[in-house]
Amino acid sequence: MRGIIPFLKDAWRLAYPYFSPRSEERWSARGLLLLYVTLKLGAVGIDVIYSYWNNAWFTALQERDWRSFFALLTMGEKTETGYMPGFSVFAGLSIVMVVARVYIAQLLQIRWRRWLTGKFLDNWMTDRAYYRISLMQAAIPQGAPDAPDAPLGMNARTTQKKIAYTDNPDQRIAEDLRDFIGDALGGTGGILSLSVDLLSNIVSLFSFVAILWGLSGSYPIFGVAIPGYLVWIALVYSVIGTWLTHLVGRKLIPLNFRKQRVEADFRFALMRVREYAEGIALYAGEQEEKQGLIARFTALVTNWRALMTRTKYLNALTAGYGQIAVVLPYIIASPPYFAGKVQLGALTQTANAFGQVQGSLSWFVDAYGTLASWRATVERLTTFWRAIEAAQSAQFEGVHDEDGASNVYALHKATVALPDGTKLLDKASVELAPGEPILLTGRSGAGKSTLFRAFAGIWPFGAGGVRRPTNATSLFLPQRPYLPLGTLRHAVCYPADDTAFSDEAVREALNDVGLAGLIPRLDVEDNWSLRLSGGEQQRVAMARALLAKPDWLFLDEATANLDPEAEAALYVAVRRKLPATTVVSIAHRPAVGAFHQRHLVLQRGPEGAGRLVETQAEAAE
Repeated sequence: MRGIIPFLKDAWRLAYPYFSPRSEERWSARGLLLLYVTLKLGAVGIDVIYSYWNNAWFTALQERDWRSFFALLTMGEKTETGYMPGFSVFAGLSIVMVVARVYIAQLLQIRWRRWLTGKFLDNWMTDRAYYRISLMQAAIPQGAPDAPDAPLGMNARTTQKKIAYTDNPDQRIAEDLRDFIGDALGGTGGILSLSVDLLSNIVSLFSFVAILWGLSGSYPIFGVAIPGYLVWIALVYSVIGTWLTHLVGRKLIPLNFRKQRVEADFRFALMRVREYAEGIALYAGEQEEKQGLIARFTALVTNWRALMTRTKYLNALTAGYGQIAVVLPYIIASPPYFAGKVQLGALTQTANAFGQVQGSLSWFVDAYGTLASWRATVERLTTFWRAIEAAQSAQFEGVHDEDGASNVYALHKATVALPDGTKLLDKASVELAPGEPILLTGRSGAGKSTLFRAFAGIWPFGAGGVRRPTNATSLFLPQRPYLPLGTLRHAVCYPADDTAFSDEAVREALNDVGLAGLIPRLDVEDNWSLRLSGGEQQRVAMARALLAKPDWLFLDEATANLDPEAEAALYVAVRRKLPATTVVSIAHRPAVGAFHQRHLVLQRGPEGAGRLVETQAEAAE
């Protein structure tokens, strides 16, 4: 783990933007924070006054003064130094402040989390950083902290930043952001409670040091009178406790970092079983999956046991430290009391002030476990943010868009590579003319799908350019369609809004692709990626194409899960419904070639970059 200064800088970079002049919520954020801090420091003020009330209360008990006892219990009384509020006043005010403080904390936390989540999502989705990160991870062995060299297509800035391995981005957005800010509802500490508690303890320290100094007097040690000796004892005791706590608990930071990772890995594995339940059942792979789940859970348990052991040592230390702190002030302050120099009230006030000073100085000891967990959260968020920045810094590399008016799709001196730098094509140039259906074939693994991504402009590895038709719309359908959560109508209209197409148009599209039986379930919410077969999912994707009516339609084996007759029927439907659309297909079946006029073959040997070879294919009637 890194040093404390870089860590604090990272925490500041994450926290400051919400309150900065550039934040659209800066005034409400600052106002809520100021109110929360005021309420927190108000509690310190009540504690200061309460220490004097405690003195008067126990003095009244010692002197058996019923009138003062009753007055201090109810509304208070006038004293030589002024008005002393009663316990009922303290209790009522404390209740109101606690309720208000927790409510303000919850309101600030959820607003802050909403804002910060929005920023992370914006940056994660911008320039397809989410996609680039997943590709960049392919070049990094899991568990490696950094990639030594940037893959082909990443510029110097990316190389300088390096690319940290980033696991489970969903957890970092959903859970780590929550834990970074804190959760007043769940009682978890975050930056809000930790920072304000630290400020509160600093104010409490200075407030009670003055009280304790005045109550301590001087104490002779080796013939030398030491003024405010109780303050020095509290300081020495706290320094020793802090040093011992850090010595015992510092290993909690990497253990908490790993805890969040293995928890997310186990949860992700469980989600995969749910997602691929049918495939696992068909393969009878239950035993293999169970072993994989047990292995991931074993890693979780191993890390948990290490956390248990280290937490046991830390709890033993802090519990003993806290127990000694309860009686230590009474032991130290008792000689003047037994000598008859101070009353019981002064003794209890001294003990209370000592406890407040010692507690403030020992904030690090008490909060160490929370700090260790929170630091791991900051490290995970910072790593994720840097991965997003690294992904975005490569946005002008790879096979990038070229300017220029054109009515064709064209690769210009394009080098298409894998994330590890292996070249699939080297300085290849090809033009795809409109109105000319094109078929791309080649052996499995030759790089057809990667070339498909390069035409889409989303492949960051390589060099050269891709020129797309001016003012033309394009739609790319991969072999495995994406079906979003929600209704079937939403899945068919995606990525457009549900209201972008009329009900009649949606029904007609489903009927044209052979899914008329699903029309009654258009507005039913379900996990359609699990409910529909592979062929049905590909039909839904083709229905999207019929609705969108793109000028260019790229199909990457988008009908491979259908039987030949159904596949041919879909191509006929596309030709009939989208006569002005240019179709570019990646396919293996020879029959598909009948629906294309031009045939490109991607040829690639065992070693070296491939090349595009052109042949001819007959068009279907």
